[in-house]
Amino acid sequence: MPHYRIGQAAELLGVSVDTMRRWADAGRVKTTRRRDRQRVVDGADLARFAIELAETGGEDTATMQSARNRLPGIVTRVVKDDIVAKVELQAGPHRIVSLMTREAADELDLEPGVLATAVVKSTNVIIEAHRP
Repeated sequence: MPHYRIGQAAELLGVSVDTMRRWADAGRVKTTRRRDRQRVVDGADLARFAIELAETGGEDTATMQSARNRLPGIVTRVVKDDIVAKVELQAGPHRIVSLMTREAADELDLEPGVLATAVVKSTNVIIEAHRP
């Protein structure tokens, strides 16, 4: 059976390494130590835990996100086609536009007036200079 390092397990579950370590320390995920003292998770245990997380239906939502930029707001517009949905959210003075699958928008019941949070995580930030 394969074993996964904490970082690999975190990536597979879509959480931060810190979250994975907290779950291990709390006994939610069983880990063992390899000879090099690195903690690993048994593949079968990780698979069971992934299913448990999915079945909780958001019980761990707050810990599932590692993004720091969370902008609460209100949905102002939703445009759907067969595959894609464009969702607009007003978060204070900021207009956030998100493209997602129609299926995701339907599952979240997104429509104008719904309170939602934009979670922004980016590996690239581009800054443009304002020139006269």
